[in-house]
Amino acid sequence: MLLTYPECLAKWQSDYQIKKQISEGKLYRIEKGVYSDIPDVSTLVVISFKYPNAIFTMDSAFYYHGLTDVIPDEYHLATDKHAIYISDDRVHQYYVSSDILNVGVTTMERRNATFKIYDKERMLIELLRFKNKLPFDYYKEIIANYRRLIYDLDIERIQAYADSFPRSKMISDALEMEVF
Repeated sequence: MLLTYPECLAKWQSDYQIKKQISEGKLYRIEKGVYSDIPDVSTLVVISFKYPNAIFTMDSAFYYHGLTDVIPDEYHLATDKHAIYISDDRVHQYYVSSDILNVGVTTMERRNATFKIYDKERMLIELLRFKNKLPFDYYKEIIANYRRLIYDLDIERIQAYADSFPRSKMISDALEMEVF
């Protein structure tokens, strides 16, 4: 179980008692402000704990959904466009407009972590929106995997998502030409 410093302070009443728990091996300092009752905690668990309002997107979401075998160098997180900057070298932050931030959000469990992630249908929209910013081979790999999954996807949901985005006509046209 992960705890923040204020949670540790509430539980053990003082910084001295927290340090005592650490020296006795009952508590482990994972990184600044993050403590655990077990010594080894995956980075995914720490990232999902530190940024509970962020949503896994782009390279991270493509990887966790099994649409690519390329392991991302960073965790790609979407936050509200008014959110504070995440100053963590392990995170690539995307600022998303409030009206589309929660479109297609679901939860996923992976390696003892539960985190918010965009569903496959939303990620198809993101893939088409950011096509020109992705390496060509990477894009082709993911789009080919989407073509294999086409009968498992909710087409009506994809169309509804596309309609809620700016430039929805461009997205719908790209869906027709690239996927369907």
